Amino acid sequence: MATATAQRTEAVAHLKFARMGPRKLRRVADAIRGKSVREALVLLQFAGVFAADPIAKLIKSAVANAENNHDMSSDGLFITRITVDGGPGGGFTKRLDPRAQGRAAFKRKRLSHVTVAVGPTPPKHQPKQRSGAAIALTTREQRQARVASSRPSATTRRSKKQTAPATAPAPTPAPEPATEAAE
Repeated sequence: MATATAQRTEAVAHLKFARMGPRKLRRVADAIRGKSVREALVLLQFAGVFAADPIAKLIKSAVANAENNHDMSSDGLFITRITVDGGPGGGFTKRLDPRAQGRAAFKRKRLSHVTVAVGPTPPKHQPKQRSGAAIALTTREQRQARVASSRPSATTRRSKKQTAPATAPAPTPAPEPATEAAE
């Protein structure tokens, strides 16, 4: 039996039985695939997505595995591989959903398994951009433009100036009575 003296090229961390659907987690995984660990953690910290928290925690665990178990430096690590798989087929929890006329339907609360691998070199093939990976940071100008485009235009709204009656000119003060001079 030969001893393995080869240096490991990546450190792995697993999250099993996450109580979240795989589609929700895949959206986040697609957004950070192939990025540096530092960039991915910043992206996940400011992403307004509920699925970002468990993936950020998993990446931190993979970085700790790389430092402690494989003697890798935490600076300059990249996410070389991230996969999100569905949990066990019958392992989801079932909840009743009341329907019309006294009926009921089952909701299937799905489970997920997530695997993250980090390594000192970026992946050989850069991942293609997917349509669902929309958790990227936006600038202030982009957010303001998006909010402005969703508001109704100024021509359809009536402003206060148009609805308020025209103001009359301020009344002139009454002349003061003339004082008689002492004769």
